[in-house]
Amino acid sequence: MKRILMIAYHFPPVQGSSGVQRTLRFARYLPEFGWEPIILTAHTRAYENTTPDQLADVPAGTVVVRAPAWDTARHLAIGGRYPGFLARPDRWLTWWLGAVPTGLGLIRKYAPAAIWSTYPIATAHSIAATLHARSGLPWIADFRDPMAQDDYPEDPATWESFARIERRAIEQASLSVFTTPSALELYRERYPRRTDSLALLENGYDEETFTNAAAGEPLHPGKLTLLHSGIVYPSERDPTHLIAALARLKASAPAIYGRLRIRFRAPVHADLLYALAQRHGVDDVIETCPSIDYRDALAEMMRADGLLVLQAANCNAQIPAKLYEYFRAGRPIVALTDPAGDTAVTCRSAGISAIARLDDEAAIAGCLERFCTDPAAGTLATAAAIAGASRRGRTAELARMLDATVLRAAA
Repeated sequence: MKRILMIAYHFPPVQGSSGVQRTLRFARYLPEFGWEPIILTAHTRAYENTTPDQLADVPAGTVVVRAPAWDTARHLAIGGRYPGFLARPDRWLTWWLGAVPTGLGLIRKYAPAAIWSTYPIATAHSIAATLHARSGLPWIADFRDPMAQDDYPEDPATWESFARIERRAIEQASLSVFTTPSALELYRERYPRRTDSLALLENGYDEETFTNAAAGEPLHPGKLTLLHSGIVYPSERDPTHLIAALARLKASAPAIYGRLRIRFRAPVHADLLYALAQRHGVDDVIETCPSIDYRDALAEMMRADGLLVLQAANCNAQIPAKLYEYFRAGRPIVALTDPAGDTAVTCRSAGISAIARLDDEAAIAGCLERFCTDPAAGTLATAAAIAGASRRGRTAELARMLDATVLRAAA
């Protein structure tokens, strides 16, 4: 059994990030494929919100070490203000100070064969880069999202720090993996001399957690409820045109409008949603709900009449991790996203055609009307798409990549 040191900020009991599933499920299934994970994460005080509901999913006996870390905005600010350099590349810069000596101690104690780190939280790649440089171990850099983008981060100094960390990761890591085809292609174009060290490793769903998540009664008996599970970002998942489309539907097809409900589970920006809904006079069909435990969220997906995807064109190289959970939930899916983006491509390849641009009010209204008329028309993922997206299968891919990387390093 080979060991791998996995550096991840998002790990139970953190709450509010779907990214926790990637590391957690890899850690759960890697031993089946000959790899024992050693988890290096952040002290729980660094997490703004926590929940114990997924701690039981960490396999018994797994070594999980929490290095000292603070959140600059919450722990180091005075009067709500703090120097910018204390939050570059991110607010968890202090994690590097605690994780490097902790990581070196783990390397001495457990002799891992490789290092793995996952972004976003850019500091994770900084930690891995330092440990790689000091230990000589092969490094696999995991990019759940692209890093330095044309319009992100907005602050020039932060953008420079992202670009510097990204460049170091791509150039020094033995392998860099990406979750979407467009992100992979973007980095192949950006780093043409490193194309052989870049690979695709998509997100997925965990069959085990779905098996234990019981479905129940419809969310609103007698109504059709579309559920959006997760954060509604004001830019990347801008709900403005969706809310305007509801007003259009209310005026053109009031009977259909009256059957519809849209539930936003843990959207974070509930005030934005309600302000938009009140402005357009559609607050009677909008509801926002607080965070719930992970398995309860999966069960809610299975109870919904339909599942809603929001993804703006500025995220065409990204796919919401929950899309694969939507597939497995087996419910109709309505995708409001750019038809040219990876989210839409993935939906179409799964047999889903209920797609409208997130910024096209008329197209969204038409999509909602078709859903209300025939919820199953063009909205269901194929059995093949569902079977191909399991976390266990993705972990088998990762294990093959790790085996090949370690073999090359030893040659």
